[in-house]
Amino acid sequence: QVQLVESGGGLVQPGGSLRLACVGSGFIFNQWDLRWYRQAPGKERDFIARISGNGRYADYADSMKGRFTISRDNTKNTIYLEINNLELDDTAVYFCNAGANWGQGTQVTVSS
Repeated sequence: QVQLVESGGGLVQPGGSLRLACVGSGFIFNQWDLRWYRQAPGKERDFIARISGNGRYADYADSMKGRFTISRDNTKNTIYLEINNLELDDTAVYFCNAGANWGQGTQVTVSS
């Protein structure tokens, strides 16, 4: 079955950077568009970015443009989300998504 496993979260100071990873299995990885979402405490899950199966196309939520970069390495069945200049409001659980399938998420906490 489809499995998605996120990693790379942690505690980061404001202004820092992180690169999150999501490894997929159980499906033909390079044929699926994949997405990143996040969910802050007490809030709804928000779309961040999407990347096409071949990695040539990416789009972002308007509010996420500039500090977030999505990428993928199909040789490793992995997508990435790089977040720069982290802000307190970036504190959330970050999830990757493939269709109706979700990973368990990785916690990002931004705190001084």
